Amino acid sequence: MKTSFISSQAIQNAMRQTISRGQSEVQTLQKEIVTGRHADIGLALGARTSSSVSLNRDVMRLETILDSNALVTQRMSASQLSLGMMSDSAQQMLEAFISVNSADDATRLGIAKREVESSLDAFTSAINTSSNGEYLFSGINSDVKPLDDYQAAGSAAKAAFDTTFLGHFGFTQDDPAAVNITVPQMENFLTNVLEPAFSGPAWNTDWSSASDTNISSRIRRNEVVDSSVNANADGMRNFALAAVIGIELLDSPISSEVRSAVNARAIQHAGQAVTGIDNQRSNLGVSENRVAKANVALESQIRIVKLHLGDIEGVDAYEASTRMNSLLAQVETSYTLTSRIQQLNLMNYL
Repeated sequence: MKTSFISSQAIQNAMRQTISRGQSEVQTLQKEIVTGRHADIGLALGARTSSSVSLNRDVMRLETILDSNALVTQRMSASQLSLGMMSDSAQQMLEAFISVNSADDATRLGIAKREVESSLDAFTSAINTSSNGEYLFSGINSDVKPLDDYQAAGSAAKAAFDTTFLGHFGFTQDDPAAVNITVPQMENFLTNVLEPAFSGPAWNTDWSSASDTNISSRIRRNEVVDSSVNANADGMRNFALAAVIGIELLDSPISSEVRSAVNARAIQHAGQAVTGIDNQRSNLGVSENRVAKANVALESQIRIVKLHLGDIEGVDAYEASTRMNSLLAQVETSYTLTSRIQQLNLMNYL
């Protein structure tokens, strides 16, 4: 009969390998318990891995749209605040014109003019609002300030009005000769000269650097909305036109009849400015509502896909915990055995 021996070193190495495998399995189980999904999806699912990858990609795409919608909502909320300020400024300007209707008192006219100037300042500040480094009312030209300040030194819009008035009448709006302007002449100037300067291409030359094209945002896979308002909208143009009429002509040395005609036209355009700006607020509110509904739908889709992913990738946390506790016990036993084997020494028996 032949016998063979096994060295204590071989037993020790075997136990060390057992401990190493146990520790690796414990780490894998810990990861599965924490994440709730298989540590190695490919190994666990095999041919079904492609479904997992596809569903995870869908979740990432939906979450990306949801994150983008948060920025869209922020931009539209800031735009609504600015539009509210513009609407208030237009209303203030309208009330200033109404307060001096058929009035010739220089003091009252001066006060009204200052209110119009103040309204235009507030309007200009609001329309040039930026958020996250983008101008809100520049359309797709979001890196360019949309509107120049009419009352700033060297204003192109101010120079254009002065040149237009002088070219039409042959004298400036502050010249005493303005008293000789008749109502038909002023009506002709306002209708055929001044108004086209605000409704035509001169607006983009002298006033606005904004694009007529609003920013569009994809809020769902198959849904796109306009998420901005640009400074070229009719309400904005009418505001600027009413303000210029008030600032340049309301207290100029014109006759009472002409001043009444000028003020009536200013009231008309100020009213159109209020209406136009409020319409823009309403349109933007519709887009905000669509984004809110899209977010609800996206969140529902994400929950549904994640539930399906849980069925595919999920692990039984209780089972994984039980297996981990069993492995930990085995590892502890291996540690104990290894320690005892290391103490085996022939000298202990001599």
